[in-house]
Amino acid sequence: MKGDLRLLQLSDPHLFADPSGELRGVNTLASLQAVLNEVAARKLGVDAVVCSGDIVNDEPAGYAHFARLLGGFGKPVYCVPGNHDDPAQLRRALAQPPFQVGGHVDLGDWRLILLDSVVPGRAGGRLSEAELQRLDAALKDSARFAMVCVHHHPVSMSSRWLDAVGIDNADALFAVLDAHPQVRLISWGHVHQCFDERRRGVRLLATPSTGGQFLPLSAQFAVDARPPAYRRLTLRADGTVDTEVLWVNGAVDGASRASAH
Repeated sequence: MKGDLRLLQLSDPHLFADPSGELRGVNTLASLQAVLNEVAARKLGVDAVVCSGDIVNDEPAGYAHFARLLGGFGKPVYCVPGNHDDPAQLRRALAQPPFQVGGHVDLGDWRLILLDSVVPGRAGGRLSEAELQRLDAALKDSARFAMVCVHHHPVSMSSRWLDAVGIDNADALFAVLDAHPQVRLISWGHVHQCFDERRRGVRLLATPSTGGQFLPLSAQFAVDARPPAYRRLTLRADGTVDTEVLWVNGAVDGASRASAH
């Protein structure tokens, strides 16, 4: 794969075993299908798909819907587990191409590293020592620009209830990332809203859900009226990043470019 790398990021589908299953009034399977229809209508021409967790809403039978829809998309699909996923069952359900759960993959000038931040029985996340060591090894092993994908957020969302369920050892994560200057981007889900900031030259991105959204900057849990969404990413050979969040109602948020320096 040469030249620009074009990614589609999906997050938090929260699928149920029952195709008519709803989460807070949203039919999550129908909303994921609407997102994929929107992608097709825009003719984005992506090279691969990244899904940042909570593929199901505590019902492993929902993985079959994801496998059917994304298996027919015609592109590689790279996934990390979320707190509503069972990581072992997720890996079993998506154990065949075009899917990959965890690990890393080299795509042209970039290395995509997929982290597992799930703590069984907890809404919040943590990176185990083994996962941090795997991250460090994957970065030491390659001079390619690096994108890291994880489910839980490693920085404050300025939302009291959400910030209680992020990565509780984010300092350890950033200690690894700070030691490797080729890291350009870390992207996550979990928060059901947009986020786009920079830290020491690294782009920090949250991607909304393909279903319902959370109200930003809320001290207590609250839902937002915004529609399903997804993120488009272009990772360039010079280490720069173009990205935007696209909503199923046609709105576009945050189209911008990050410097390589």
